[in-house]
Amino acid sequence: AVPRRRVNPGFQGQLQLYEAMGCAVDTSSVLYKRYRLEMLSERLSEPQDLPQEVFAVDPTTTCQTLNTEVLYRCRKCRRALFRSSSILSHMEGMGPTAFAHKRITESARLSGNGQEKCTSYFIEPVQWMEPALLGVMEGQLLCPKCTSKLGSFSWRGDQCSCGRWVTPAFQIHKSRVDEVRTLPVGNFQTAKT
Repeated sequence: AVPRRRVNPGFQGQLQLYEAMGCAVDTSSVLYKRYRLEMLSERLSEPQDLPQEVFAVDPTTTCQTLNTEVLYRCRKCRRALFRSSSILSHMEGMGPTAFAHKRITESARLSGNGQEKCTSYFIEPVQWMEPALLGVMEGQLLCPKCTSKLGSFSWRGDQCSCGRWVTPAFQIHKSRVDEVRTLPVGNFQTAKT
């Protein structure tokens, strides 16, 4: 009997990614960024040296005047932290049922109704995070200016409040940042209310 030949699942995944990006390598695509981080996390034990291309540019180092992207700043000191293009969206999880192993009480399940399911942003690493990421697999993410806690990271992954497991996870709590919309012309900024 002739042995069956199969396409390597990893290669098949790469082909599907390539097709989803319109048969072009789009390094700005959320799909590409997530894939690159997942591949990197599989190879890491204790990251001592991370490739610079995995880090988004620190928004404080570039001009925002003509940028229509949403900017996210530390709620305490107003330091710019990341742009909307750094947010890596994920499929919504099953909600409280995904946390059954944590024995969430019925009252806790009910109190979540009507509220936003995802209480954090999961983003790509930004340049200001690099010192915190080196040599460890998980830890806290602190504001580089005022050191207030913004969230946490784990190369092994973490669970979103919606129930979805995200790997790797660079998690910024929405309650710790403000959204700022930059107008396309002029130097005026309008904060989202």
